[in-house]
Amino acid sequence: MAELEPMGPDEIRIRLGVSRQRAYILIGRRDFPEPWRELAMGKVWRSTDVEAWIQANRPHLLDGDDA
Repeated sequence: MAELEPMGPDEIRIRLGVSRQRAYILIGRRDFPEPWRELAMGKVWRSTDVEAWIQANRPHLLDGDDA
């Protein structure tokens, strides 16, 4: 993924494979990355920040991991 590829809550939900409600719980956690920007439509995150969080907190979701 490109460094500046933005992810909104729905993209994060899909990437994590969780419900909408669970995605909002996760993005509200203190250890979740700060949003990159806050637009009129809502908050957006850099995909690289989200992927780094996944690597640290949900490594079983990394590509090619059979765990």
